[in-house]
Amino acid sequence: MPQKILLVNPPFTQLNTPYPATAYLKGYLNTRRIDSIQIDLGIETILQIFSKPGLERLFQSVEEKIATGSRNSKRIYSLRFDYINTIESVIRFLQDEDPTLSFPIAERKLLPEASKFEQLEDVDWAFGTMGVRDKARHVATLYLEDISDFIVELADPHFGFSRYAERLALSANSFDELYTELHKPLNFVSEVMIALLEEHILKHQPTMVCFSVPFPGNVFATLKCGQWLKLHHKEVRIIMGGGYPNTELRSISDMRVFEFVDFICLDDGEVPLEIILSHLDGIIEPRMLKRTFTLVNGEVIYCNGSLMPDVKQAFAGTPDYSGLPLKKYLSVIQLTNPMHRLWSDGRWNKLTMAHGCYWGKCTFCDISLDYIKNYEASSAQLIVDRMETLIEQTGESGFHFVDEAAPPALMKAVALEILRRKLVVSWWTNIRFEKSFTADLCRLLSASGCIAISGGLEVASDRLLQLIAKGVTVEQVTRVNENFKQAGIMVHAYLMYGFPTQTAQETIDSLEVVRQMFEADVLQSAFWHRFAMTAHSPVGMYPDQFNVKTITEGIGAFANNDLVHVDPTGTNHDLFQEGLKRSLYNFMHGVGLDFPLQQWFDEPVPKTSLPPDLISGYLAMPSGRDMKDSDQLVWIGGAVAYQTGNAMLYIHSRQDTRKIPCSKEAGIWLEKILSTSTPGHEQVLSFKALREDYSNAGFEDFTLFWYGNVMESLKEIGLLVL
Repeated sequence: MPQKILLVNPPFTQLNTPYPATAYLKGYLNTRRIDSIQIDLGIETILQIFSKPGLERLFQSVEEKIATGSRNSKRIYSLRFDYINTIESVIRFLQDEDPTLSFPIAERKLLPEASKFEQLEDVDWAFGTMGVRDKARHVATLYLEDISDFIVELADPHFGFSRYAERLALSANSFDELYTELHKPLNFVSEVMIALLEEHILKHQPTMVCFSVPFPGNVFATLKCGQWLKLHHKEVRIIMGGGYPNTELRSISDMRVFEFVDFICLDDGEVPLEIILSHLDGIIEPRMLKRTFTLVNGEVIYCNGSLMPDVKQAFAGTPDYSGLPLKKYLSVIQLTNPMHRLWSDGRWNKLTMAHGCYWGKCTFCDISLDYIKNYEASSAQLIVDRMETLIEQTGESGFHFVDEAAPPALMKAVALEILRRKLVVSWWTNIRFEKSFTADLCRLLSASGCIAISGGLEVASDRLLQLIAKGVTVEQVTRVNENFKQAGIMVHAYLMYGFPTQTAQETIDSLEVVRQMFEADVLQSAFWHRFAMTAHSPVGMYPDQFNVKTITEGIGAFANNDLVHVDPTGTNHDLFQEGLKRSLYNFMHGVGLDFPLQQWFDEPVPKTSLPPDLISGYLAMPSGRDMKDSDQLVWIGGAVAYQTGNAMLYIHSRQDTRKIPCSKEAGIWLEKILSTSTPGHEQVLSFKALREDYSNAGFEDFTLFWYGNVMESLKEIGLLVL
């Protein structure tokens, strides 16, 4: 009997777009002609709960508890019929099925309001000049969050829109608490989830159910589903893989976990899953599995005897989103952070340019694990082929490249290929702030549809950036960010505080760097993260080299990644959390940029030791670059025509027409050169070839011409040197 696989995204990850792991696996299984179906149990559960029948069941289920509820919950319960009668209209609006509702929602006359709306005192300040529809989506999001608070208080304390029972799996060295919770009866949310899973099992009759578990907030739901399957569908085999097992479960030994799953796979799942199929078909023994934990004779065994290599990126197949309810996801606006808005608003096709990280040196990162250290890039042609396939399949032209750090050279090649094929797309990705992101490269990326990038500024201190082995300086990040800004690409910075040996002075100086970057508008979005030591990072593996001590005792039988540590030479980082968060929120809205930094903190903090013009000084320095013979010339400025009558070179861009006075000989030559330098032209013109062609045309003094008024105007309009 052939195997039939059900791929499951468990509750909960994102509301606006499916987590891509099952689509990647399905794409690979398609290349192997292996039958598979995929479901997003998270969005299905959300849509079932947040429906008219769902809310009716919710309010009925808490009737006996409401008397002891909070004032906020009692208010929501008293308005229950308003919620029941408006919920499906709100869901349709957030699914972009009923945009006219934006007007009454934005006016705050349609929806019931509870405690979440207390933070909405000045929506115009928070959203600036954003339109009615965006304000309406934020109001609708707060409306859903009020209901979520009600669920958490009275129906299911584990609920969250992007996580479920996350606390139980965070730093869970022991399986005890999860095991106890899993043996409690089904509650309101898990009842909905299990009922939906049961429908799919009966409909599709799978022989194997594979759960992709990216985050701690997906673990409990996965195990709860596994528990149900073990009880009611004993013939079905259950596999767990994904980001959480890859980082947390690499040394799992608690046999109780295998009461809920049969196999736990590590790292890239394509080949391990395929080999499990061979094992279930009786072809190979358990010891010949690949990077897989399973129970053998009552003992947890790590099986890695297979010599079958992992699949190369070129043969992994195009992600396949078929079967997922792509038009049913919700575009919400939970935060006014611009980058977080991209995460939660709109549906993005997710792809990778490269597997792993081409840098692979950052000391806080899990660089010893396969998903970081095994770097392999795809070709630009293959990437854009996959983009075209997904556009045709999904009807969506937005792409989020989920790389650890997209390589600049490959980004350039992808941008040129997008322009060559004349695709109309929008895309964003994560980068390192490499000096190779020149002004011209950033303009090329923007022309191809790049709308935003995110990258690690981390501790924003040159000493600590060197300790982290980030390979960038504050000056370099500033210059690169300016290039992105001038190209119209939004920049989001990941910020970190609490790195080993970081002092209070360095924390405040980091905040001052961030303040000045927002003041100079070379940063539009950012978020502070507290440093966490992980077992697979250089800091976690060699703490003595960073003057910290780990106090985690031994290896637990369940999850082992987060390490508790002490930093004898650092400061009390707890003092800075709220002040960093508060100041950043205001900086992103252009507020308080002239306030003394101490004003953001409840406790006394040092004054900054940095000059107030540090960032502006970096920006004022000359930014010229030397041309190399191998540099490519690319023209993105528009259609070119020279008119001899008035000795004028005309450039017709999408926005306007520019006229450049030019001699007849130079104008005719430039018309030919520019027209043959557009992306996709068969013959790529190098800087050396341009210089030689100029000389062969009988012109003199190329250097004077290159830096003359005509060429400077063309560079401003769209002549790029890459």
